[in-house]
Amino acid sequence: MKRPLVLCALLLLLTACTTAPDDKPEAGDERWRPRPGTAWQWQLSGRLDTSVDVPVYDIDGFDHSADTVDGLHRDGRKVICYLSTGAWEEFRPDADDFPESLLGRGNGWEGERWLDIRRTDVLEPLMAARLDMCEEKGFDAVEPDNMDGYQNRTGFRLTAADQLRYNRLIARLAHERGLAVGLKNDLAQIPQLVDDFDFAVNEQCAQYRECDEMTPFIEADKAVFHVEYELGTGSFCPEARRLRLSSMLKKYELGVWRRAC
Repeated sequence: MKRPLVLCALLLLLTACTTAPDDKPEAGDERWRPRPGTAWQWQLSGRLDTSVDVPVYDIDGFDHSADTVDGLHRDGRKVICYLSTGAWEEFRPDADDFPESLLGRGNGWEGERWLDIRRTDVLEPLMAARLDMCEEKGFDAVEPDNMDGYQNRTGFRLTAADQLRYNRLIARLAHERGLAVGLKNDLAQIPQLVDDFDFAVNEQCAQYRECDEMTPFIEADKAVFHVEYELGTGSFCPEARRLRLSSMLKKYELGVWRRAC
């Protein structure tokens, strides 16, 4: 039965008004693309608190089940799968799959060591399996961490070209699975990588006076999910609002607590 024209027009108007501003798939492409200013919660430790009233949750891909992701989806949230793609973690269930020759220096976190990202022949299937996990659990996107090894003392002679090649590999693997993917830190390579990634995740750009370097993502209408740990919100939120960053203050353990701009 046909609906009255007035009712149809009303339904169209309501749909236009309630469409989430952070959903912007291109024609023929269902991949999620969060837009600048999208609010978020980032929780990687402690019991997950799903009561924070934001449209995006970023949670550990290994620690949470498909049921958790489904629950967040039922609440209208998009869900990002946190993974470490540039460092080995001894506490992950697939840790034994990484040969010793891939493991470099510690990255400053207990039980973690940098990976030799030049060895894509070995790393690609390992990372593909991790991204398969994110896809199978129903995540919308992935946050690949430790994507700037070339700027650190890894134990390997990594170059900027090595990092670009590896970061693009991770982006391709995510996109092949229908997942959006964020560029984590690696500010120096944003101009080369902004087209390969759907959003950015940044730590402490205000503390190090680097937030302007995130502008290419904003200009491309892509969200920048940003946290500070050591500054008060009064010192970084005005600039964050000016730059249209999705900014909040967190504690280093990335538990429930947050203070958004």
